[in-house]
Amino acid sequence: MTDLAGKRVLITGGGTGVGADLARGFAAQGAEVVICGRRLAPLQAVAGPIGARALQADVTDEADVKRLFTEAGRCDIVIANAGASTSAPLAKTSLADWNAMLAVNLTGVFLTFREALMQFDGWGRLIAVASTAGLKGYAYVAPYAAAKHGVVGMVKSLALEVAKKPVTVNALCPGFLDTEMTDRSVANIVEKTGMSAGDARRTLAATNPQLRLIQPAEVTSAALWLCGAGAGGINGQALAIAGGEV
Repeated sequence: MTDLAGKRVLITGGGTGVGADLARGFAAQGAEVVICGRRLAPLQAVAGPIGARALQADVTDEADVKRLFTEAGRCDIVIANAGASTSAPLAKTSLADWNAMLAVNLTGVFLTFREALMQFDGWGRLIAVASTAGLKGYAYVAPYAAAKHGVVGMVKSLALEVAKKPVTVNALCPGFLDTEMTDRSVANIVEKTGMSAGDARRTLAATNPQLRLIQPAEVTSAALWLCGAGAGGINGQALAIAGGEV
């Protein structure tokens, strides 16, 4: 259990998947929760039952991120979770697709963390939800993997900048998750290979030595631990949540 009473947490991409689970988990531990995303309706559906605030924002837009933090108020914990994934061979990846993947998965984390640092007042926690794709390679998702590798590098660099402050910066790197994003990956595999949905899901689960998809609650538990009293020395780490895959 982590007592977060009196702490305000901002979670980007908080309307679905891991972001929604993070919102519920942090609210359950007493934190004041603010979630943001581009679509207001899913955010409100998550925020209402847990007494959180829902703010519409695009993390790839510098002015929007500045406005987000102004509206949210001073935060103690900022979790950069917003992300997206597409799949295609590199030779068939357009520059627009490449730039879009870097914008949401890397630049969005940069803008979120930079604004968070400018408003931290003493103790603070920065957490990026990255991916095992930031620790290894996967075929057909080169832009996504490049962006997630960039997040891990940024985390390691930033951790050294804040090391003399009561602030830590870490990345959580789950394997394939049991979320809507994986559902879209399954649909893409089915469309392009003719494989059944069940077989496609088992193929993704097989990347984990435990032969299963990671549950969003496992990411939430790790994030809560990083915000607890005993994790002050954990800084600049990319923690794999992947059953031993990496």
